[in-house]
Amino acid sequence: MKTVLWHGLLTVPRAPTEGLLVLARRGRPSVKPSETVGIPCHNWYEILRILASPVSVIATGNHHIDRKQKETTMLLENKTAVIYGAGGGIGGAVARAFAREGAKVFLTGRQREPVEAVAKESAEAAEVDALDEQAVDKHLQSVIEQAGRVDISFNAVGIPDAKILGLPLVELDVEQFSLPIAAYTRSYFLTARLAARRMIPNKSGVIMTVTALPSRTGTRLNGGYGPAQAAKEALTRDLSAELALQGIRVVGLRPHGMPETSTMKEVFDAKASGMTWEQFQKYLASTTHPRRVMTLEEVANLAVFMASDKASGMTGTIVNLTMGSLDD
Repeated sequence: MKTVLWHGLLTVPRAPTEGLLVLARRGRPSVKPSETVGIPCHNWYEILRILASPVSVIATGNHHIDRKQKETTMLLENKTAVIYGAGGGIGGAVARAFAREGAKVFLTGRQREPVEAVAKESAEAAEVDALDEQAVDKHLQSVIEQAGRVDISFNAVGIPDAKILGLPLVELDVEQFSLPIAAYTRSYFLTARLAARRMIPNKSGVIMTVTALPSRTGTRLNGGYGPAQAAKEALTRDLSAELALQGIRVVGLRPHGMPETSTMKEVFDAKASGMTWEQFQKYLASTTHPRRVMTLEEVANLAVFMASDKASGMTGTIVNLTMGSLDD
């Protein structure tokens, strides 16, 4: 019996006419039986066309593979996720990734239109102000009534940077300085606390949020944004300390400077005087080790993993996605 490993879809040699094809994710140096899918060889051209994603193909002899191995397991299958700030760049990308991995997704935002634009791709949309306790509570109750449970709460809420950026601290009034601290921490606390109350009876759940590089390093002209992000990271650790024994994980993601988001365009307008947009993007890339910026897709993929049971050992921590811009 001979085994041949083929990489990619465009340069696959002629297929065998007998036996089975074993499909596995690209990039895996070793393939475990539980991670493969067996398909009769005579169907392989049609199967690869339908898959529409790069795979590695191992052609084997006439082996019997259990039917269960033919099913591709999605990381968030049978999970119910609620996303706050789903109309934004990160929230929308995470929503699409969660849905793609099998989750039933409920999207919220202060404005319904941008949320519905994301929700039409297989999710439920609602207009919810994440600073309004009653609105968040009422929405979560409707999720319970429809789906029976809440497994994942993801807070990607942001506030317009134009209101808080661009002025030296000595020129800020106290209300402008306090705005992001109050808004970000209130939103995260409310969504996390109300989700946790519904997760505790099931002894299971994941609470997540997004922070940023200024949580850990000094930056100029950011007003109260840095203290707000640092407070969210502290709250992540405190929530985990109290909820971990109830089976609930609490995790944050800390990306840095993604030009795909409207947030970075606001930062550019407020702080990057004398630079073109292209120069500003090159500057952001220059601060990372690989000299490029992280993409929304990469952040969303990490969010999927952290929300899944594969990351069961991760809680009370912030995942550093700054690509080397910030050392832990």
